[in-house]
Amino acid sequence: MEAISYNRPSLTALLRRHGIAPTHQRLEIAQVLFGRCHHLSADQILARVNEQHAETSKATVYNTLNLFCDRGLIREVIVDPKRVFYDPNTDPHHHLYNVDTGEITDIHAGALSVSGLPELPPGMVTEGVDIIVRMRASSPSVG
Repeated sequence: MEAISYNRPSLTALLRRHGIAPTHQRLEIAQVLFGRCHHLSADQILARVNEQHAETSKATVYNTLNLFCDRGLIREVIVDPKRVFYDPNTDPHHHLYNVDTGEITDIHAGALSVSGLPELPPGMVTEGVDIIVRMRASSPSVG
């Protein structure tokens, strides 16, 4: 992931490099996403943005996240149809997902190898491969 300092000027420059007008609310959302580089849901982002002043709507957060995804600034991590997280790390990597806690951890792309991908139809190219390893606490052995 590119190294940036997470102050308002650097976030403004980051948004502009991705063709995004840096409005106040977009900058606040970017600060939440890039301030700690966590995988957050839209609701978590909304709550963090509105901790100080409840001025950003849920629709604004979703629209901004969609814009950030469309422009390649972040990516969606869909762990199941009801759980979508947003990842500020757009470098190639995969994820561990703890179904008990909801925590997502990055797996370096070089830590896994994928073989046997299907042949693509004519005119198509692979855009990427996303692997999510779902894990949970093991059940105690019944003796």
